[in-house]
Amino acid sequence: MNAGLAARFDAAETYQDASHYMGQGARSGSGWVAPDMTILAGGRTIPPVMPTEIFGTLWPLIRDLAAGAGAPVDYVAVGVLGVAASLVGAKRRVQPYPTTPQWQEPCVLWVAPVGDPSSNKSPAIDAATSPLRGMETELAERHKARLIGWQTENERAKAERAEWQAQIKTATKEGVATPSMPDAAIEPAEPQRTRLLVQDATPEALGEILAGNPNGTLHLRDELAAWLLSFDRYSPGGREFWLEAYGGRPHIIDRKSNKAGPLFVPFNGVTVLGGIQPEKLRECLLKTADDGLVPRFLWVWPDPILYQRPRQIANVDQLEQVYRRLLQLDAPRHDDGRIDPHLLLLADDAADVFEAWVRDNDATVREASSLYKGFVGKLRGMVLRLCLIVELINWAANGDREPSTVSLGTLVAVLGFVDDYAKPSALRVFGDAALPEEERNAAALARYILKTKAQRINARDIRRTSGIATLKVAADVEAATEALVEAGWLRGVAERAGDTPGKARKDFLVNPAVHEAGNE
Repeated sequence: MNAGLAARFDAAETYQDASHYMGQGARSGSGWVAPDMTILAGGRTIPPVMPTEIFGTLWPLIRDLAAGAGAPVDYVAVGVLGVAASLVGAKRRVQPYPTTPQWQEPCVLWVAPVGDPSSNKSPAIDAATSPLRGMETELAERHKARLIGWQTENERAKAERAEWQAQIKTATKEGVATPSMPDAAIEPAEPQRTRLLVQDATPEALGEILAGNPNGTLHLRDELAAWLLSFDRYSPGGREFWLEAYGGRPHIIDRKSNKAGPLFVPFNGVTVLGGIQPEKLRECLLKTADDGLVPRFLWVWPDPILYQRPRQIANVDQLEQVYRRLLQLDAPRHDDGRIDPHLLLLADDAADVFEAWVRDNDATVREASSLYKGFVGKLRGMVLRLCLIVELINWAANGDREPSTVSLGTLVAVLGFVDDYAKPSALRVFGDAALPEEERNAAALARYILKTKAQRINARDIRRTSGIATLKVAADVEAATEALVEAGWLRGVAERAGDTPGKARKDFLVNPAVHEAGNE
């Protein structure tokens, strides 16, 4: 990020895409001032273009899946990254150097696609996660078979225990030594169903699931805003639980309701994937605790696309095959249920490049502020996690021998993705969240005017019929129309309804040049 851009962000300003409308500030011959069309962007930055290198041979499939969902390819691409991370889970970790055993990153990723309700975030996420549904169904059937075996063993254990208890009574009456409980009388632990994904789970419920799923899981949310604002709703410590769920460490849950004692979670690692609307960003990002949770996300916010019917059917079986290979990765287990992960180090040449990048990134951290400072500060860990995911995705897609290190090629591709895409996307998201409400509303009203080709608008009608959720209060509409008057979009018309005295209608004429520029 250049110094000028950083300075503007640090001053809580946002950036406008004015490239198409430069030079449109002169007064026209009709008396109208040439409209400022940059107000349409609402101060948002131009979205970066999704790099393709990290996806390797999977990119054509991701593109086809996005076309089938009628969504920007960005949404499907990061969805695939999230699912892949959850399937690898506790089985693999990444460490930058042999000399830093205390610095290891788990395969956990939090991904937040941002977009309007009509941007097809949900169909895109469905395209990335759909193979998990069939895989979960198979695992559920296997679980039923294991339950039958467990019930048989459990009933036998109960019978053995009853026999042993009868022997104790006899021994007591006869005054002889108490017989030891036989191993066959020990009731077996009930098998836990493997959960590849969960939805809308409380920390308590998720703790129970993780106790029986030592590889972790995927927390899938259709709308992240409700999740971000729900912490501590059900019990204290919800936010702290999720902060720890990013770290993938063992976790012990002490609850009074647990009669069996503390609950041991061998791998508190949960990948999070869910969409969020731009209108919710301000409340979710700026009105929550500044504890580093929000900067942990990989944010993506592409512009909407013009719909085109798909030209071919995406090969979903190919994606499922990749997912299955990641799920089937092997790793030994400890006696307490913890998975002993295989460790991937950076290759020697990659380690040198990573060291230099960390120094440059740390300089960026010192120049940044607010949420973006936290985001950039956590990027060194995210880079390593992405390297691990990308290395294993490409292995699963190509069927090669499993990698034992992160290659230089993978690191360079990930650094390009982070510098050229993840950082600008975060600036776009955090900058929009910092926008004043009146600027956001003015942009929404401007887009409404273009969409409806309006020649004249009325303030009351805007509140009642425009469908703009944030323009339902008279004061908000007044502020938005004032902003558009200043931008040369509107001109007030002082008229009364009928011939009777009363309050003047708040009508506004629309600058004809608005529609001409909008069609260019």
